[in-house]
Amino acid sequence: ALAPALAPALAPALASFAGNGALPAFVVHRDGCKLGSAGSAAHIAPGRPSVAAAAAVGSNTAATVLSDASAAFGGGLGPAALGALVALARRRQGRGRRRTRNGFQCRPTMRCAAEGGKAEASAAAASSDGTGGAKPEASSPGSTSGSGRRERVLSGAQPTGDIHLGNYFGAINQWRQMQEDYDCFFCIVDLHAITVPHKPKELRESTMTLAATYLACGIDPERSAVFIQSAVPQHAQLAWLLNTQTPMSWLQHMTQYKEKAVRQGKAVALGLFAYPVLMAADILLYQADKVPVGEDQMEHLYLARDIAERMNQEYKKTAYKRRRLFRVPEALIGQQGARVMSLTDGTSKMSKSNPSPDSRICIVDGPDVVKRKIKRCKTDQVIGIERNNPDRPEARNLLTLYSLTRGISAEEAERECMEDNWAVFKGKLTESVVEYLAPIQSEYRRILDDETYLKETLAKGRDRAMAVASTTLSNVEAAMGF
Repeated sequence: ALAPALAPALAPALASFAGNGALPAFVVHRDGCKLGSAGSAAHIAPGRPSVAAAAAVGSNTAATVLSDASAAFGGGLGPAALGALVALARRRQGRGRRRTRNGFQCRPTMRCAAEGGKAEASAAAASSDGTGGAKPEASSPGSTSGSGRRERVLSGAQPTGDIHLGNYFGAINQWRQMQEDYDCFFCIVDLHAITVPHKPKELRESTMTLAATYLACGIDPERSAVFIQSAVPQHAQLAWLLNTQTPMSWLQHMTQYKEKAVRQGKAVALGLFAYPVLMAADILLYQADKVPVGEDQMEHLYLARDIAERMNQEYKKTAYKRRRLFRVPEALIGQQGARVMSLTDGTSKMSKSNPSPDSRICIVDGPDVVKRKIKRCKTDQVIGIERNNPDRPEARNLLTLYSLTRGISAEEAERECMEDNWAVFKGKLTESVVEYLAPIQSEYRRILDDETYLKETLAKGRDRAMAVASTTLSNVEAAMGF
């Protein structure tokens, strides 16, 4: 790459090349410099190295390019500039073989936008291949991946306890919307559930009820693969292969491991320590482009990315056709304002692990239970409901829940309830929640009563998942020498 100090000196030379049709095909931009003739190169923001193709290229050979450059400098072209121009000229003739330079990719398909609107822009985004390439950038919903398929999303939930409104609005309801734009795989991660003490009978029952909840909440098995994690053996197989390649130091700093280990005391199992690797296997097995995550799961996504990049680098020479083994996944940040907090503490999120059942409203809670929990929820002594007062987290949380179940904006909800006392507002909130949950609960009961339909749906999702998972696992095993 050209050093920033060479840019001012090279600009006249490149401008002269453009005049006789000898502008090199690749122009390197560093620190906001513009190289090339006016109107032929795009301006790149400082601090972001990138590569752009010049708009006009000639057929001059490397010797001609170097002679023109030397003449432009009066014979005083230094070794560094000569070396750079040799590389540029060789690439112009198609003889360059290096796919990357200084950590970013050089692709002939990338073209720059001409300044002043004289040329049309045609950009090809270079995705990271885990071998030191550019960091992937977020793409718009519904876009296709490099292979031409729709971008793929993978997510799941543990079958431990009933799904509550925090899970629903923070995850499942957004999964339902993702089906319009992505190729979705949604699983019940029962292998994760056994990393803590559990009861086998309850695990089996919770697995089926969670699957029914997915479907009742709008996950369409015709558009998304809905399956049980343990029914696809490739999850455990890939997890073991990744365990052999993941440094222990990467896992020792996981926040959730530390928190759960403290709660369990001396009964901490190896599975709890290594379960982030299983989570990485879940994601990488399906070559997921996007993973819906909350703040508490970001570190697990970072680990999955690190493992993917490590495997891609370690086995790039033995991988099938020397392709990367895994896509490096990106975070898919959920809808803002959809986070529901605990009913007993407006500063902590609604959670299954909270020992108090009154801290959460579950999807299957009947009207009487909902009314009781809302009546007992924590409030303050201030009259009127407001959402932007940091000293009133409970008011903000309950107003958020009201706006979500009513299907209105937070601003509309605040205007509607700002003069209410707590008794009046709790009545409104109870009515809104009960009305919102009624159709979901009706569909949930119908699906649970039709056991055949539920099992057939899960089997269909399993087959679809295995078709993708088996290909990934076979490629990894072959690259690792099996």
